Amino acid sequence: MREQVVRFGTEIVDTLVDRVDFSKRPLRVWADEKAYRAKSVIVATGASALLLGLPSEQRFMGFGVSACATCDGALFKGKRVIVVGGGDTAMEEANYLTRFCPEVTVVHRRDTLRASKIMQDRAQANPKIRFLWNTEVTEVLGEENRRVTGVRLRDSVTGATSELAIDGMFVAIGHKPNTEFLKGQLPMDAKGYVRIEPGTARTSVPGVFAAGDVHDSVYRQAVTAAGSGCMAAMDCERWLESQAHAEAPAAGSR
Repeated sequence: MREQVVRFGTEIVDTLVDRVDFSKRPLRVWADEKAYRAKSVIVATGASALLLGLPSEQRFMGFGVSACATCDGALFKGKRVIVVGGGDTAMEEANYLTRFCPEVTVVHRRDTLRASKIMQDRAQANPKIRFLWNTEVTEVLGEENRRVTGVRLRDSVTGATSELAIDGMFVAIGHKPNTEFLKGQLPMDAKGYVRIEPGTARTSVPGVFAAGDVHDSVYRQAVTAAGSGCMAAMDCERWLESQAHAEAPAAGSR
């Protein structure tokens, strides 16, 4: 994909954006203290899965630790897995994993779920799902750079510790859109997802568009992000064409 866009004349700068100014034209984007000016901007910075913050969690990411059951669930067919979390995402992931796993354990630090009632009922009615209440994961155990073999747990009420043998851990405690650098520049919802006009990729700022997980808090899949990217590109192209037409002098004018 990279080679294709370069072939069509795209310049790629591998860096991180520090800040933007969409209040005037040309639109400005700063990266490494260098300012880039543009008539139009597509924001496609995605969202990051929230993690527990454990060093061992990072070490075993991709070796048995995952933040996406839809992506990795099939790799754990017949395996023992846990899902960490208590919201709708955790219940959805747990139910999905029962397609492949004989037993899925939901580990939740409280004694009640945050998930909607319909998601709670669905998970609690699934015979393959069991719950560990008032429990936190304190360490992921396994063979370095090979596989997860278990987790160390702590009872959040009594403080007692224990170990549970597993093959995989799915962290499902939510996502955070990568929009810190956009604060004050684009309207966002309470969680920081960029707001767009329904059915389009347009934001409230003319010439600024959003694509993918940066605005999608529901689906967060590669295929939906790709489709959203196509929408943003088409909306952007049409907007630029309309601006060029508006700026063009009328026939016969001087």
